[in-house]
Amino acid sequence: AIPIQELWQWAQQQQHLHVDETPWGVAGVKEWLWTVAGAKFSLFHAADTRGRVELEQIVGSEFAGVLSSDDYSVYNGYKVAHQQKCLAHLRRHFKQVHRLGHGNNPKLGQRFLDLIDQAFDEHQKWRETQDGAAYRGWVAQFKPKLEKALEQWSSQAGAAAGLLLRSLRNKAAQWWYFLDHPEVPPDNNRAERALRPAVTKRKVCGGSRSMERFRETADLLSVIQTCRVQGRSAVEFFRQALEATVSPTVSYPSLIPMT
Repeated sequence: AIPIQELWQWAQQQQHLHVDETPWGVAGVKEWLWTVAGAKFSLFHAADTRGRVELEQIVGSEFAGVLSSDDYSVYNGYKVAHQQKCLAHLRRHFKQVHRLGHGNNPKLGQRFLDLIDQAFDEHQKWRETQDGAAYRGWVAQFKPKLEKALEQWSSQAGAAAGLLLRSLRNKAAQWWYFLDHPEVPPDNNRAERALRPAVTKRKVCGGSRSMERFRETADLLSVIQTCRVQGRSAVEFFRQALEATVSPTVSYPSLIPMT
């Protein structure tokens, strides 16, 4: 597992990481499979908790870059330079508010759904055109609209919507980091996509029979998914790794992306 260990050490020094986790059954007990992903790598970690201790183990006790994640509570208070919480998750929350169908919920939900959809659309335009001036011009108009909506609806929100609006105020820098840094996407799709093959495998095999097997699965996923996003052959990687295992004069292949 030398190439995987090297990739973990390298990943912790990067400027931007996507993190996510999913349940994994081990001998009938719910454990957790974590992923840390970037543009050219996907790492997986077999864990028995979904807690802060696991996050600190895979990313470090603190992280000097940008951490993209969902809005799960374990990421709150983690020592990180910057965060971008997944705006798609926020959209789902406001969709639920909209569906409540009573009081101010439909109008409030629709207003923030419109704002979030506009943010996704404008960020997509920036990705396609790389027109920084146009994007900054839109941001300058969008921020006052967002603030006005918060002021208008905060006093009229019910319990569920009120929690969301307080989160938008208290964690504004984490929900809207991408407005001033468009190179960071507003969602956590990279980590979610990395987990999909693992979720498919879990549904087919039902999980693992032991923690040892679970850890082996995590390592296999790390190699296969990293080779996939790098456009490499996982079979060839394993061949080279086996050759290095039996021959002390042969170096292990590296999973660290070529710059």
